[in-house]
Amino acid sequence: MLEGKKIVLGVSGGIAIYKVVDLVSKLRKRGAEVRVVMTEHATKFVSPLLFSEISGYPAAVSSWEGGRPDSSVEHIALAEWGDLMVLAPATANILAKAACGLADDLLSTTFLAAACAKVVFPAMNTGMYENPATQENLATLRRRGIAVVEPASGQLACGVSGPGRLPEVPDIVAYLERFLAKREGRLRNLRFLVTAAGTREPIDPVRYVGNRSSGKMGYAIAREALLQGADVTLVTGPSALTPPPYAKVIRVETTQEMLAACLDVYPEVDVVIKAAAVADFKPRDVADQKIKKINPEEGMTVVMDQNPDILKILGARKEKQFLVGFAAETQNLLANAAEKVRKKNLDMIVANDVSQAGAGFNTDTNIVKFLYPDGTVESLDMMTKDDVALRLLDRVMERRER
Repeated sequence: MLEGKKIVLGVSGGIAIYKVVDLVSKLRKRGAEVRVVMTEHATKFVSPLLFSEISGYPAAVSSWEGGRPDSSVEHIALAEWGDLMVLAPATANILAKAACGLADDLLSTTFLAAACAKVVFPAMNTGMYENPATQENLATLRRRGIAVVEPASGQLACGVSGPGRLPEVPDIVAYLERFLAKREGRLRNLRFLVTAAGTREPIDPVRYVGNRSSGKMGYAIAREALLQGADVTLVTGPSALTPPPYAKVIRVETTQEMLAACLDVYPEVDVVIKAAAVADFKPRDVADQKIKKINPEEGMTVVMDQNPDILKILGARKEKQFLVGFAAETQNLLANAAEKVRKKNLDMIVANDVSQAGAGFNTDTNIVKFLYPDGTVESLDMMTKDDVALRLLDRVMERRER
């Protein structure tokens, strides 16, 4: 969502300005153009030259010098140029000006003149932040449709511990991506349910039956859907991965728990992508205590019962939902996948041969085929799971619109 976006970044005089230097770099790496507007106080912390070099544009400080060659009114030119205006760090002073409509320097006049979407990241001493005057100013900005991001809490430069920290740069970037996605993303009005990773069925308090799924494919799908504006519920089995920001995460262990979680949100969602590798079987008897070692010659028998088929249950209850399944096979890939589409009332299935190198569990790449109820088969070359997720979302949108 940041690719090609023009961002006017207002920088005021707070100690958190050191993070903003890195923020400009990160935004540019994601394809955004950034023009920095600094207050006079901000220049006491960081030289305008540094922001100029990192952004690729002259950092603007005064309305009376360094103006754009195509305009003598710098604040109007900047206000008209930007797709988004961001204040970071937003000190108590600039927030008070913004709330009152005061325009006495380049940053405050640009903020007042800009008609684009605006986001402010307050950062200041805890006492200043919690002061009723500051809180009233923030409430005023919110009423005017300006996004206000709550500061992080922790140890501040002044020695106080509490709210007032500027969020870390990755968190700011993630927020801006999500903010733009919810305004402009093609999935912004859709609700997704994505399942990921494998489920585990206990044998005793220590051991379980499971599979090798890492969750990478499901997490990639959830992440890309979020970046395109969807509201995403991620139902995940155990995984070492960090869930994508802004997903509603439901953690489960067993297939039965995953089924219950899916059914709970199923009536509310528009698209279901079931990428989890659920355990098809579970031990009939689960020991209360750890099973001790036995005579090796005697062996051990574990009787397994079949788990509920989550995808089939969802297919039987389908109303408005677009339902996508996954088929991880080691033989007869197309035949087995086509049978699942038919038997489980799917709108689409993603099939892969997990015995192939570069496909399946615990890899960053995948080799998949998309199958549809009309018999169409689309084969993709090996690509990253992020790219597979993008292709999958493309097909979901195309098929939903038919």
